[in-house]
Amino acid sequence: MQRYIAKRALQSLLAIWVMSLIVFGLARVTGNPLDVMLPLEAGPEEYERVSKHWGLDKPLYVQYGIFLVKALQGDFGNSWKWHGYTAMGLVMQRLPATLELAGFALVISILIALPIGVGSAVLKGSAWDTLAKIIALLGQSLPGFWLGIVLMWIFAVNLGWFPTSGRGGIQYMILPAITLGWFQVAVIMRLVRSSMLDVLDSEFVKLTRIKGLAEWKVVWKHCLRNAAIAPLTVFAIIAGVLLTGSVVTESVFSWPGTGLLVVDAVRARDFQVVQAVVIVFAGIFILTNLLVDILYAYLDPRIRYQ
Repeated sequence: MQRYIAKRALQSLLAIWVMSLIVFGLARVTGNPLDVMLPLEAGPEEYERVSKHWGLDKPLYVQYGIFLVKALQGDFGNSWKWHGYTAMGLVMQRLPATLELAGFALVISILIALPIGVGSAVLKGSAWDTLAKIIALLGQSLPGFWLGIVLMWIFAVNLGWFPTSGRGGIQYMILPAITLGWFQVAVIMRLVRSSMLDVLDSEFVKLTRIKGLAEWKVVWKHCLRNAAIAPLTVFAIIAGVLLTGSVVTESVFSWPGTGLLVVDAVRARDFQVVQAVVIVFAGIFILTNLLVDILYAYLDPRIRYQ
């Protein structure tokens, strides 16, 4: 068991290192940050002076080495756009808003997907099952940015039920949470339906019905409990998708989280902030997967590292 956990932890560290290498390279593809930082009338002397100040005059492999050493110490540098702030300080300042939105989106996804998925399995072939399949199809095909704009236009602009943007009470979270979690509704619902169909045909369910147990207890207590194993498998992926998907949703609704922060940082070519945001997102995603793998190893002793 300890060997399995140790190897999974080493794999996670390797994945984070590879991610740091990728984001370091891709951030610099966007162009020279000096073109954004300096005014149009700036001369070669100014470019040379600022480039030397930020270490941009050094070769890329040297810049990456400096970045990696400092990152291991928790120092991701200072922001080039937001003067007086560290890159990680900005991320930590915006992260609670993103986690709040992602958590609320996950709750909404489960509350919507669970009853639809269970009902679709129990009423297989019915009109409810057909409706569930349509919802699943729409959930996997509608682009998030388009759905967010449509929801904003209908429920915020025309009906005035919700605010169009910003962060505040729960009314500010409804539309962006639905936008962010809509795809996950389809994923969870289809997993629950598939798992429930397998469990409903099992022998122990037939036995509970023969004993005269109420149907709602059979479905919601015994079947759903066993069918929940499959959705748990993709929980780590869903959590990661909700975080990374927040980039689009936060941009549409001007939600002041890390998603909107990274968009502004990319536009300003603020490499320090971009790197910090991506590393934090990758760390959360990889850590969640690691915890799920460890949980599986404890729940099922047959799981071993091969």
